[in-house]
Amino acid sequence: MKTDNVTLSSSEKLGLIGSLATMLTAGIPILEVVNSLREDAKGNQKKILDTMIEDLMQGKHINLTLSRFPGVFDKVTVNVIKASEEAGTLDVALIDLKQTIQKEIEFNDKVRSALIYPVFIIMIFFAVLLMILIVVVPKISTVFSRLHVVLPLPTRIMIFLSNLILDHTLLVVVSSIIVVVGVYFLYKQQKGIIMELLFRLPVVSKLVQEIDITRFSRSLYLLLSSGLPITAALELTKDVVVRRKTAQIISSSREMVFAGKPLSEGFRAAKGYIPSIMIKLMEAGEKTGSLDRSMQDVSEYFDYEVTNTLKLLTALLEPILLVLVGVVVGGMMLSIIGPIYGMIGQVGAH
Repeated sequence: MKTDNVTLSSSEKLGLIGSLATMLTAGIPILEVVNSLREDAKGNQKKILDTMIEDLMQGKHINLTLSRFPGVFDKVTVNVIKASEEAGTLDVALIDLKQTIQKEIEFNDKVRSALIYPVFIIMIFFAVLLMILIVVVPKISTVFSRLHVVLPLPTRIMIFLSNLILDHTLLVVVSSIIVVVGVYFLYKQQKGIIMELLFRLPVVSKLVQEIDITRFSRSLYLLLSSGLPITAALELTKDVVVRRKTAQIISSSREMVFAGKPLSEGFRAAKGYIPSIMIKLMEAGEKTGSLDRSMQDVSEYFDYEVTNTLKLLTALLEPILLVLVGVVVGGMMLSIIGPIYGMIGQVGAH
């Protein structure tokens, strides 16, 4: 069975991991747990559980099953399960994993909800623009053409765009689709460069940095608490961050750990990009032998910081977008009303 294209929604994944954790904690044997869950499962969830039963019947571990579904379970999850199975703490690891997935869902919901308003405003803007070009401009252009009035450049551009949409609708639609597809493929091919340019924007840069730190610290806590060696955990956390710079800091810190130096020293070398509070908490964790708990504290702190930054970003975007939409729509209306006032003035002068 092909498993690469199998996916689950975040809520389905949370439900599956949560059910496994609850039933294993109750002392039910793993095979009985999976069989029980498979009875009510549907779609891709059933495919995963069917594969899991086959693997368990052959004496294989759960982590091997999960690794066959990369579209559902990332490397961090697979390695957490692998380490816990080797240590005999699968039930504990699943509970931690459930809590982590739940926090990640809440985290993503915060980011998504912050983007809803700007996207809504942009959609409304394009709808108003299209309505003006299709409904308003054709009626006004008919009047102008009969009166043979000399029109200003903005008005001529508006009339040209309106005529283009109405007279060559199919061409405009096909051209728009080609442009969208072209932009999509360009984004796919040059994603790293495009996203890096976006991440350098003032407020966005801070937000992405905080998101990276939150995801890194949460994943590192999960991996370390599962018993994975710190070097292996750092190698895996490189995949959860967004910015290339953050991944490079993690890589160089891992090299320092290999050389026998503390992890905090590697991150201190990137001071200015990495916040001081993270370095201090990391140092405290290393001194007390509780680095995993320190990373949990870091993730919770920066989760809160992301919420504040998102509020700030939304607060800034709202008036900026409203002003931009107002200026563009107002400019369009002036380009229509301006010539009308000009004609009225000429009539009045005569």
